[in-house]
Amino acid sequence: MSFTTLKSRTGPALALVLCALPLAGCNMFTRLSQVGETPSLTPITNPTTQAGYQPVSMPMPAPEAPAYAANSLWRSGARAFFKDQRATKRGDILTVNISIADSASLSNQTSRGRTGDESLGIPNLFGLETKVNKVLPNEVDASSLVSANSSGSSTGTGSIDRKETLTLNIAAIVTQVLPNGNLVIEGKQEVRVNFEVRELYVTGMVRPEDISATNAIAFDQIAEARIAYGGRGQITDMQQPRYGQQVLDAILPF
Repeated sequence: MSFTTLKSRTGPALALVLCALPLAGCNMFTRLSQVGETPSLTPITNPTTQAGYQPVSMPMPAPEAPAYAANSLWRSGARAFFKDQRATKRGDILTVNISIADSASLSNQTSRGRTGDESLGIPNLFGLETKVNKVLPNEVDASSLVSANSSGSSTGTGSIDRKETLTLNIAAIVTQVLPNGNLVIEGKQEVRVNFEVRELYVTGMVRPEDISATNAIAFDQIAEARIAYGGRGQITDMQQPRYGQQVLDAILPF
């Protein structure tokens, strides 16, 4: 193998390695600085100041000014006569009860086949078929100029068997009050056990009427709910492919 051929083959791979070195170096130095240390917990911060935070925007009805009836303590539009301790404004805290027990079983099978056969000739065409050999070689038969056939088949089989069970509670903070009174909540929780950190995240929109007297709400009453449960640490790191393998899995076409 010549040097030029070797260079042309190793060039793309070398460029890929050089591009990955800065990313690998940053992660490598970070991990080296944490050798022997427990995973650090994320500091408590205001969610609305975090990068990527976007206020929720939804279609809202026109606001209605409160009206008071004569000789009445009741205010139109009020949700309760006596004030309680349930979350109603920004910064209030409520409990989210998460109890997920989902299961799904799907099985699909597809089979398809097709066969085609086409032929084309000029047995008779105003006598012009005799002049074909003047243009084409003598071995060409005018009665069977073109013949083509094709066949294709495909078979697909897929199945899904999934079971998910998750039961836990998390405290969330009201980050936004929408014009119609609905609340946007967001909650994060981290628990460290030895060298592993368990992370829980939940966000979504809730109606104040769905919040129970104990200042709690079920996860299935949260609109646009986003629930994430995972972890990070030594065990999670060992379960993940190395960064080189992940890069190759993402770019290799076969």
